[in-house]
Amino acid sequence: MRLFLKGFLTYGVRALRGKAVVLVLIASPAWAEPVTVLALGDSLTQGFGLPAEDGFVPQLQGWLDAQGDQVTLVNGGVSGDTTAGGAARVDWSLTPEVDAMIVALGGNDMLRGIAPEVARENLTAILDVAKARDLPVLLVGLPAPGNYGVEYKTAFDAIYPELAEQYDVLYLQSFFAGMGEGQPSELQQFFQADGIHPNAEGVAQIVDGMGPIVQELIQEIE
Repeated sequence: MRLFLKGFLTYGVRALRGKAVVLVLIASPAWAEPVTVLALGDSLTQGFGLPAEDGFVPQLQGWLDAQGDQVTLVNGGVSGDTTAGGAARVDWSLTPEVDAMIVALGGNDMLRGIAPEVARENLTAILDVAKARDLPVLLVGLPAPGNYGVEYKTAFDAIYPELAEQYDVLYLQSFFAGMGEGQPSELQQFFQADGIHPNAEGVAQIVDGMGPIVQELIQEIE
């Protein structure tokens, strides 16, 4: 495509030599090379409790398609997975065609009360693999609840922004950021009966909130 454009522009300049010309080159999604993004996560990424088409990855794929982005998302969500599970499988999950990665892990670490320093070590291992392969990353946080105490919450919540800064990767403060900051009673309508996993409408809100930063991730792909 680059050679074609070079030849086209060269011909155009020769053909119009001697005339006043204003040349405007407009980037078109049709010219962009397709890219592949791995979404490494747990049941929130996998789409637990939902028909396949209503899950996070399919809805995000549809959102990106509607924007004209030439991208294929790979669903790397495993229900029940912890940061340790993600660290154990990230190397073989990053197949040669993957150009970037979304990392959305940590919810099950919190549910199990896993020490924040352990979760940090595992996320560090994941980011080390991405860095070694020179892959852009979007790190998605998930604020800890307060039932483990202030010290636990403070330590856990600090993991994501600090690692994002350390590794110079894109960062979203919460997987549920797209839902806004309404009262828990108001937000329950966007969750399944377990109160943990979003329903289809909730996923749509999550995707609306995360979509633009995923587009930023795509733009970072060289």
